[in-house]
Amino acid sequence: MMVALVGLACGVVGAGLAVLVYERQLRRMARNLRERDAHSNTRLTVEAPGCGFAELAAAVNRQLDAAQEERLEARRRQQEFQRDLASLSHDIRTPLMGAKGYLRLAQDAREQEKDEEARARRLRAAEARLDDMGALLDQLFAYAQASDPDLALDLRPVRAMPLLADVLVGQYPAFERQGWEPQVDFADEDLLVEADPEALTRIFENLVGNALRHGASAPTITQRGNVVTFANEVADPGALDVERLFERFYRADASRTRPGSGLGLAVAANLANTMGMHLSAHLEGHTLSINLELPNSL
Repeated sequence: MMVALVGLACGVVGAGLAVLVYERQLRRMARNLRERDAHSNTRLTVEAPGCGFAELAAAVNRQLDAAQEERLEARRRQQEFQRDLASLSHDIRTPLMGAKGYLRLAQDAREQEKDEEARARRLRAAEARLDDMGALLDQLFAYAQASDPDLALDLRPVRAMPLLADVLVGQYPAFERQGWEPQVDFADEDLLVEADPEALTRIFENLVGNALRHGASAPTITQRGNVVTFANEVADPGALDVERLFERFYRADASRTRPGSGLGLAVAANLANTMGMHLSAHLEGHTLSINLELPNSL
């Protein structure tokens, strides 16, 4: 009987000591969480024996790691946003300052009673700079729309070829100025895809516009299966980072002296993703190819 009582007493004391150890460990973990710097990389450690505390510390540390990754990602996005704002400010200011300069020249010419032809030329140049700025703002608005998570699209069966043909006809003056004739080779001219007609037209417009602005030769547009490829040569392939081609505000022209917003392909990529399509690009020699992967044809 005495042995049993001694054993029971030892058990009670042992259990009490275990509770004290566990409570001490829990208080220590709570204090570490409460006092740790939110930006520190400190993780919870365990002194008490047993797998339970180790599993608890590991689970808490995973949550801390996830929170740290979110903070780093938020900081990265903020830095990207600030760089984008700086680029956008430059892109808007450049044509605006150019337009103001030409308007001043036209005004000075009038005051000095110079010929009408010079004034008209300067006014046309000012108008062209304002058109560049208007195009930039249009692309910015289009990007905001395409990036809207609540964007509602009217998906229905549409034929891809007629939409592309309309875009090419609309760009005929631009091709004529370049002296280019685009080559179109659709294996299935009756190809039906599930898409929003306006959004798919915008994608085609931006891909054709990109080829016109940045290409060094007339584009070749081919369709095989559910992939439509826009390919043409570029003058300086070494300046092109294909991995960043669909990023907002990315432009291969680092000096940003050529007109353009760097948003056209980003808009196209966002619209494509929204409709279950995918845009990709690859560079082979001097030829840049952009592939639009459509949903499986109907």
